[in-house]
Amino acid sequence: MNWLLVLVPVAIGLEHLAPDRYLLIFATACLAILPLAARMGHATEALAERMGEGVGGLLNATFGNAAELIIALAALRAGLYDVVKASIAGSIVGNILLVLGAAMLAGGMRHREQSYNPVGARSQATMLTLAAIALILPAAFQVAAGTTPETLGYLSVSISVVLLLVYACFLGFSLVTHSALFAGSHAAEAGKPPASVARAGLELALSTAAIAWISEIMVGAIEPTAHEFGLSAVFVGVFVVAIVGNAAEHATAISAAMKNRMDLSLSIAIGSSVQVALFVAPFLVLTSLFLGPAPMDLAFPAGLVLIVLLSVLITGQVAGDGRSDWLKGVQLLAVYLVLGLAFFFLPIAPIP
Repeated sequence: MNWLLVLVPVAIGLEHLAPDRYLLIFATACLAILPLAARMGHATEALAERMGEGVGGLLNATFGNAAELIIALAALRAGLYDVVKASIAGSIVGNILLVLGAAMLAGGMRHREQSYNPVGARSQATMLTLAAIALILPAAFQVAAGTTPETLGYLSVSISVVLLLVYACFLGFSLVTHSALFAGSHAAEAGKPPASVARAGLELALSTAAIAWISEIMVGAIEPTAHEFGLSAVFVGVFVVAIVGNAAEHATAISAAMKNRMDLSLSIAIGSSVQVALFVAPFLVLTSLFLGPAPMDLAFPAGLVLIVLLSVLITGQVAGDGRSDWLKGVQLLAVYLVLGLAFFFLPIAPIP
């Protein structure tokens, strides 16, 4: 996708020379983020070669989510809380359905059956279930108790602190006390020298900075573009912004699966969703206390909570037995497609 890098200066130029061409700016910015995310994924995969599949998956998820976090911070500063919440839910759903499904399909087309550590996969799926519970409670509390925004804010901040502490415990579990469950059994490709850490780090830093710039441009064009097509903020956040933000994980997870490195692929796909749910979402809630025009809460709309819960349930079933094939990939992709069609055709009010 390197030729798409030419769209980076094009997007910057359009924002200054044709600021009223919102659709063109939005489309160009989305396409410009893809090669930058791919370079970010390439750099993190190079770093993973030196540090093992568990640490490598965490690195890829972290820096892959950096693109999404940057996009969310830009939307947060603009007060687009619907887009922020939709992109969080969309990232969780996209990683465990779209990214993992595509990785299992691609790996299954090349290898009849692939294996990975089922205990590690189940522990990550359990963390996702915990995250789904944390998202359900504020929404249910808001509907059932008719709580005030102030009380809901206190509840959201408290839950955010708990989620951050649990994520810290999960990092200790996966990287220190039980790292063997996530290490994998595949080494680096024979005869391929590991990339320079300094070079990979520089590529990572430059890609992140460029994504930050382009993300600001893309977020500025979201509202008028959605209004022009009559799309809701929920659909744009779940199935447009989230897909663009997940480009790095998508590329690297598929590449790892095709190399029969399913432990790394699962660490990227499911680990990325765990990180979004237990770190990115609470981090954005706490950051909104200082950055946004008003504090953001964890009371996600019922539709978003439902798709997260359904996605977590099927992922736990598919990933819990320690083996994958192309049919499992098709099943996950089918669920993602059904959810996308439902949100596209449901009569949700467009952005005013």
